[in-house]
Amino acid sequence: MYHEFVRGFSLLIGYFAVCVALVFVLRKFVTLPKEVARKSLHMILLGSVFIWVYGFNTWWVAALAALVFMALVFPILAVAEKWSKYAEMLVERKPGEIKGSLIAVCLTFALLIFICWGALGQRYLVIAAVLGWGLGDAAAALVGKRFGKHIIEGPFVEGRKSLEGTLAMFAVSFTAVLLVLVIHGVLPWYAYVPTAGLTALVCALVELYTRNGMDTVTCPLAAISVLIPLLCLWGA
Repeated sequence: MYHEFVRGFSLLIGYFAVCVALVFVLRKFVTLPKEVARKSLHMILLGSVFIWVYGFNTWWVAALAALVFMALVFPILAVAEKWSKYAEMLVERKPGEIKGSLIAVCLTFALLIFICWGALGQRYLVIAAVLGWGLGDAAAALVGKRFGKHIIEGPFVEGRKSLEGTLAMFAVSFTAVLLVLVIHGVLPWYAYVPTAGLTALVCALVELYTRNGMDTVTCPLAAISVLIPLLCLWGA
């Protein structure tokens, strides 16, 4: 298990190091809009799910790696915060946002791995939940910022979100979940669209009403809370 951990964790560190370096080099030559810059880091995080799931052979080793990664990177971020350009480089909206996101993401990944892979033996569900949330959330932010005209406001809605952004999240989340399910061939042909559709709908609604940026936690967990019962319903 030691060699498995070292191999998988090395892949993980290498992946993040290369991706972050490429983003920072790109920023030297191209001025990215603030939201696009934020989502470029967001997409790096999403891509790491494939290493968490396929870079390890044992579920608890993968879950442990998520916790070790959190424990390793958190103090590095705490020290880096003292650098005057830290918030600008990582496009923080408020102090401590990146550290908080690190904790939320790593704990969520570890929990998803435990439930989907460890308890159910279905590691692809981790990917479906993460991509259903992450790609949809990125689409909601980018489309909402650029095309959002119909504003959704209410006592349980944080800030000003748009109908266009929510619809974009639904569409992209639906596509991501559908592709993961189809690629893994786990359902009868007639079950793919309703399963992906209901999962995407729940993710979009949960994201709409989640506050303080906690959709990192609520949306993936909402996704598996829909996917698992539906997979049981379809006999998968």
